Amino acid sequence: MNWEHNYMKYSDCIAQWLCRLGYTHCFFVGGGNIMHLVESLSRTMTCVAVIHEVAAGIAAEYFNETNPTHKALALVTAGPGLTNLVTAVAGAYMESRELLILGGQVKTSDLALGKVRQRGIQEIDGVSLLRSITVHSERVDTPMDYPEFERRVMKSKVGRQGPVFLEFPINVQGAPVDFKIPQTPPVPAELPQAGIRDVQGVIDHIRNAQRPIILVGGGVDRSVAAAVFGKWAGVPVATTWNGADRIPADHPAYAGRPNTWGQRRANLILQQADCVVALGTRLGLQQTGFNWQEFAPLGKVIQVDLDRSELEKGHPKLAMGICGDANDLLIRLADADLGDHSEWMTYVAHIRTTLPLIEPVNQTGDDYISPYQFVDELSRLCTKSDVIVPCSSGGAFTVMMQIFQHQLGQVIVTNKGMASMGYGLSGAIGAAFANPDKRTILVEGDGGFAQNLQEIGTAAINGLHLKMFIFDDSGYASIRMTQRNYFGGRYVGCDRDTGLGLPDWEILFQAWNIPVMRLGVGFESTSEFQQLFEQPGVAAFIVSVDPEQTYFPKITSRILETGAIVSNPLHLMTPDLEIEKMNSVGKFFT
Repeated sequence: MNWEHNYMKYSDCIAQWLCRLGYTHCFFVGGGNIMHLVESLSRTMTCVAVIHEVAAGIAAEYFNETNPTHKALALVTAGPGLTNLVTAVAGAYMESRELLILGGQVKTSDLALGKVRQRGIQEIDGVSLLRSITVHSERVDTPMDYPEFERRVMKSKVGRQGPVFLEFPINVQGAPVDFKIPQTPPVPAELPQAGIRDVQGVIDHIRNAQRPIILVGGGVDRSVAAAVFGKWAGVPVATTWNGADRIPADHPAYAGRPNTWGQRRANLILQQADCVVALGTRLGLQQTGFNWQEFAPLGKVIQVDLDRSELEKGHPKLAMGICGDANDLLIRLADADLGDHSEWMTYVAHIRTTLPLIEPVNQTGDDYISPYQFVDELSRLCTKSDVIVPCSSGGAFTVMMQIFQHQLGQVIVTNKGMASMGYGLSGAIGAAFANPDKRTILVEGDGGFAQNLQEIGTAAINGLHLKMFIFDDSGYASIRMTQRNYFGGRYVGCDRDTGLGLPDWEILFQAWNIPVMRLGVGFESTSEFQQLFEQPGVAAFIVSVDPEQTYFPKITSRILETGAIVSNPLHLMTPDLEIEKMNSVGKFFT
């Protein structure tokens, strides 16, 4: 290896090493305890100042999810800088996503070291605080050399991905060091692969099944999915919400997005399968339904995941659990003879044709836009190159994931594991920085948007090509629906009438000189909308949604006298289908 001899302060060394590792962007909030790192990183990469630290973490996560070649990190100062970031770190951990966080700390001589609560100003034990939601958390008390630094950073990228937190005391950042800078890029580690017998076992299960289905999760790379599904035929493919953009909605094999809050037709297809091969999805309760005992009740479940603990957690019941790389196995399935399933494919197409995505059951008041009709129209307005950010929770999120019909080439990214309000805008900022030549589309509810609305300024000052759609229903739609369904409509803290202080949206965006437009019925035909939607730059669109809008179909639960909650299985969504229609699209249940 060719080495170059350098003398420099440690933060300069770190900055150069990060460039070697592919980092091009840093999202940060400045602070005294990271002053050396801010100065050094600003010389080697694009440093984006955000208003609140949680935005730095979310933006970095979404940047990494939407850009396959460049990487971003989050940089925060000690104390409140770190505590403000915790939600973002937890979200990346839940979704098994790469996220590097560099944190500041007081100088080593001021560390409390557990003897008192605090010694240095703004000191808090960040390593302990983040240990449970990172794959690696460490305080660097003395400068480590490049191999040790690389080994720690790569923990975020290798195997089941997750956040890595490295905390640097201020005196360590500024320490003079004499380290060597490597001239060659790191060699990526190889992931474990399923054995030949396991692969053949999966192939045999699919070939022998009458009604197999592949369930693709976020663990399947977009590039692999594009290569495989470009020539895929013969076996239906459904996706999790994190894998939503792995196969386009118009693909002949596409079976939809099953989920506790998923598409009715997708749920019915998956639940009637006699063999479910789950690739790169942890099969959490949101995916299987809370009534996981009735997940795929007519078939066997095969799960392929890098994390053995996910295969051994006990739910759902597995016929095969394979610890290995889902991408490798999918590639090998594509080259295999999986048998003739044309009759099943025809039935899947029948279910999709018979059951519309938009059901007439929902109530929308006069002068409001149905969120379902809006998302359906937005699907047609978007182009193949758009990056779609459908927030992470609430009514806007559910409608987007049920109705939006994604196109080949679109990138969709969300964070459903944490399901936190406030992710949308910060995530969209990260995606927009990662894709400067594309348009980023954000759809979020007013309640969620309000939790991080300070980042409007970040989007404005950087002139991002970002279009923000806000569902304005004067509150928290999902919380209001829960209080309506389970507590007789006793609303508490869920809207303006019960004390939720949401802004006047048109006035708010004017504070940053961002063009804003309120959308009514027929908005898509107006020249004003078309111009604002198509032109470069930031723009906001306020979608007037009925505060009493209903959101069906959905999985419902009932509360027993004991207080326990019992949920329906995925195929029994509310409202029930007419018997004749259920017999047509659910014939294997009868």
